Amino acid sequence: MPCEGCMERDNVSTGATMEFLLLGFSELLRLRVLLFLIFLIVHLVTLAGNMMIFLAVVMEPSRPPMLFFLCQLSAIELCYTLVIAPKALLSLAVVEGSRISFLGCATQMHLFVALGGAECFLLAAMSYDRYVAVCQPLRYAAVMSEGLCLRLALTCGLGASAVALGLTVAVFRLPFCRTRRINHFFCDVPAVLHLACTQSYTPELPLLAACVLLLLLPFLLILAPYLCVATALLRITSPVGRGKAFSTCISHLAITLLHYGCATFIYIRPKSSYSPARDKVVSLVYTNITPLMYPLIYSLRNKEIRGMLRKMLKRKKIAQVN
Repeated sequence: MPCEGCMERDNVSTGATMEFLLLGFSELLRLRVLLFLIFLIVHLVTLAGNMMIFLAVVMEPSRPPMLFFLCQLSAIELCYTLVIAPKALLSLAVVEGSRISFLGCATQMHLFVALGGAECFLLAAMSYDRYVAVCQPLRYAAVMSEGLCLRLALTCGLGASAVALGLTVAVFRLPFCRTRRINHFFCDVPAVLHLACTQSYTPELPLLAACVLLLLLPFLLILAPYLCVATALLRITSPVGRGKAFSTCISHLAITLLHYGCATFIYIRPKSSYSPARDKVVSLVYTNITPLMYPLIYSLRNKEIRGMLRKMLKRKKIAQVN
């Protein structure tokens, strides 16, 4: 049964006038200026790093499939930053927290979940690419055609967006308590669910279904190709050949572990174990540090990316001279 402090949204116009208050890091008033500067620098560096990789791949006339997927991944991280950063910085700039409308909160949640799900499916597509590259190198060009890559990218985006829409609608149809104070720096699913005035675990079922579709299913799709890759690597007798084959997968594995480690901790657990302070720290890593690490990991590990970045900077320097 709903609690006494619930606000039933029987009136159709309630959703348009209803607001939430994002508390952000309001408990750290003395560190507000320092945190604002750190967040701003991290966001700017993240935008610059992912934008450079995105432009470098787009400007390349011939792109192998892995670089095509990497371009999609950089685009997702750019959108991540633009969806989360403005409200996160505003919650630090305003002492009492930043207000967000009902529609704005729902939109932010939908975009965040859709982008995260698309990234999970994209990592699965990239793992299939690595499987074909290691296990079927002679058929790589024929199997990983441009048409297949486009279809995979489109399926990743549309599938994740559909699941995110269903989850967002289910969450925002719940009755919310009158406080409407979200102890977070963005409209994350567990933080908003914590405001729901229900005593049962029914509201968590849509989140559980979304976790199965957006986390567990892509994880299985990532695990299966890598089991085949591991089997193929064991058959390679030369240590040099084995190391060369493994090096083509290490960047993707590192990003997969980063993404799934934080996402699993935040979303795959019961509502009773919700801890605002702990969740904000993990979300901080998930939404800020992880997107910052992606360009660093790929630029350090991928020779093609480093070569394209050098060519792009060289073209820019020549253009400036001319």
